[in-house]
Amino acid sequence: MVNYYPAMLNLSGKKAVVIGGGAVAARKILTLLEADAEVTVISPNLHESIMEVFIAKKIIWKQKRFEPDDLQDFFLIIAATNQAVINRQVYESANNQQLINLVDRPDLSNFIVPASLRRGALTISVSTSGASPGLARKIKQDLAKEYDEVYEEYLLFLERSRKRVIEEVADSTIRRHILQGLLEPQFLELTRQANYKEREARLLQLLTGEIAP
Repeated sequence: MVNYYPAMLNLSGKKAVVIGGGAVAARKILTLLEADAEVTVISPNLHESIMEVFIAKKIIWKQKRFEPDDLQDFFLIIAATNQAVINRQVYESANNQQLINLVDRPDLSNFIVPASLRRGALTISVSTSGASPGLARKIKQDLAKEYDEVYEEYLLFLERSRKRVIEEVADSTIRRHILQGLLEPQFLELTRQANYKEREARLLQLLTGEIAP
């Protein structure tokens, strides 16, 4: 089994290509767009769910069959056709400096995509290194129950509060204690209740030392 190195990639402005235009390729295209990658699709046909983003000029679609020269200048490559022979040809055409994923051959890929749960800026990824994608999806579903949609607003609050603490508190020890105090359950619960006024009041108490961090 491969010992993968976990990482979060910044694909903003990076050139990515997806070979294939079916349902699987469509899911890959959408996730790449969410990461602000510059996406090119190479396929004779395009799934109806992606046609709208093509019309909106969010992707480049080369309506053709794959050829080895198509991979030049791309940082990331995903081979997502339903034909193993073509996916293998994509693999053989890539160079060692390119990231490549074959949806049907993780053993030939130099990166795999984990099952991911997103709540705004919060991303939780689960991988079984290809041993059981089904288990990874199940764990993701279990995590989704605990880390529900409220975490998006909660994390925005934590981000704003952290900036404020850094700006207003000079002492590093006190700053660290306040940031730790923000992780107390009361702030999450107030967020869940949408009681933002009380949440801000308790943040102010932390900042002024009215309550111990």
